[in-house]
Amino acid sequence: MIDFRYHLVSLIAVFLAVALGIVIGTTALNGGLLDNLQGQVGALQEDKRTLEDTNQALQTQLDATGGFAEEIGPALVAGTLTDRSVLLVVGNEDVTGDAVDEVSGLLEDAGATVNGTLRLTPAYSDPATASSLQSYLTGPGALPAGVTLPEDAADTDELVAGLLAQVLVVPAGGAGAAPSSAATTQVLSGLSTLGVLTQESPSVSPADHVVFFTSGSLSAEDAEQRNAALIALVTALDRQGSGVVVSGDAGSAGARGLVGAIRADTSASTLVSTVDNANAPEGRISTVLALSAEREGTSGKYGSGQDAQPVPPVPTAAAEVVN
Repeated sequence: MIDFRYHLVSLIAVFLAVALGIVIGTTALNGGLLDNLQGQVGALQEDKRTLEDTNQALQTQLDATGGFAEEIGPALVAGTLTDRSVLLVVGNEDVTGDAVDEVSGLLEDAGATVNGTLRLTPAYSDPATASSLQSYLTGPGALPAGVTLPEDAADTDELVAGLLAQVLVVPAGGAGAAPSSAATTQVLSGLSTLGVLTQESPSVSPADHVVFFTSGSLSAEDAEQRNAALIALVTALDRQGSGVVVSGDAGSAGARGLVGAIRADTSASTLVSTVDNANAPEGRISTVLALSAEREGTSGKYGSGQDAQPVPPVPTAAAEVVN
């Protein structure tokens, strides 16, 4: 008979052997794994340092390019918009005051007069606002003398766009009389009361051209409807006056951004010029040069986006100044 102590000693011996095997095997295995892992970590750290160096070099080049554009910008645009007037319209809340001021300064360098700044609120393009706008437009005393709503308007967006175009833009080529300041004030006051826009300058008067600022893209489900309302506005302003440039950033060139929506609309893109890098000095220069090209009847897509030209055509006089 095998007694209990024999069983106990046998079991302990088995467990000790297993434990010893695990320790010996793990120690041998860990040596190889550890060396392998240390080698991979070292390689990744080296890759990280290389990428950081490359990124720093590219950032330095980008800063140098931006600095050059900042320096040459005033000379490049000088005289391209002499005796022309421009109205600035800010299309969404993401556009900063600094972005507007920088373009405004270049417009003045180009010889243009800035006739004021308007900012649209989110309510302007909100489909839920359509009924109140419709009631206002068709109500008594809404329209100034001599101003009529477009008869071929398909919806409220086009009605509001047509009304604003009549009071904010000087007809191109002397095709009609310039809107009166009283008419402009009356319409802006009425729409301000509805909360769809605000006036950001002491005064606003009709202008030859419009720069429409935008930034980023829309995430709401009604993005398509909101962009459609803004497209109706910029195309109406363009048809009435001497040209509109929609100036945005890379985000605005996406599928849900205004620049992207205009570029995807064949009719709108043949009328209105777009810039997708206005957050950089070269994009702000392109905004002004694109306005000059609009004056000559040329619309285009400018920037770094797909199918976009890097810069608009540079007028001969400006090119000679730079050279």
